[in-house]
Amino acid sequence: METPSKQPEISTMTHEEEEEMQRDISKLRDQVQKISLLQKVTINEMEAKIDGLKNGLKEEMEYLKDGLKT
Repeated sequence: METPSKQPEISTMTHEEEEEMQRDISKLRDQVQKISLLQKVTINEMEAKIDGLKNGLKEEMEYLKDGLKT
């Protein structure tokens, strides 16, 4: 059984509407890029804090080990 082919839709948008839609798309693209950049910055900051906590814990563990040895 064949599926009927869909007829191409005829654009009924005016030139001004197309330009407005392109501006909206451009704004959305910019917003997505900003959000993506902010997510990367946030992730990097969190990773740096986690690394700092890990290093602090390692130092604390070494200090406690040294205290038990004496």
